[in-house]
Amino acid sequence: MGLPLRQEPDIEQKYSQARAQSSESSGASQLPPEALDLASKLFDFAREGKTAELNQYITAGIPVNLTNHKGDTLLMLASYHGHLDTVEMLLQKGADANVLNERGQSPVAGAVFKGYDDIVKKMVEAGADIHAGQPNAVDSARMFRREECLRLFGVQEGQ
Repeated sequence: MGLPLRQEPDIEQKYSQARAQSSESSGASQLPPEALDLASKLFDFAREGKTAELNQYITAGIPVNLTNHKGDTLLMLASYHGHLDTVEMLLQKGADANVLNERGQSPVAGAVFKGYDDIVKKMVEAGADIHAGQPNAVDSARMFRREECLRLFGVQEGQ
């Protein structure tokens, strides 16, 4: 067991204020600096695999499908950077494995591209659509010769 995580006393208050202010404005550039700083911190947690820290914020009410300015979700960033524990936590919290970013990329295709077979398997088990996006996970597996992924997808070479 480790030391208990330090809970920031005003997480929920900061989020509530940022959400209220963002609903009054039409774009991210109009969000208060505190909200932008918090969002940046959350995306960094996903990229860096800081599962416990990210879990605290999601438990406090941060949307599990939060997206950045490129349309990348927390799940997309965690899967692309190879953080299985973070991916599992996000999926358990209800993250949508099929949200495409602005470039039409899916989290599972990103994990295929990077060669994270364990993450690909977890996402497929959670219902990730291997045919969503461009290129999709199957096309990515073919392109980068990810034989394990093709087997997982039930795809034979040449199909």
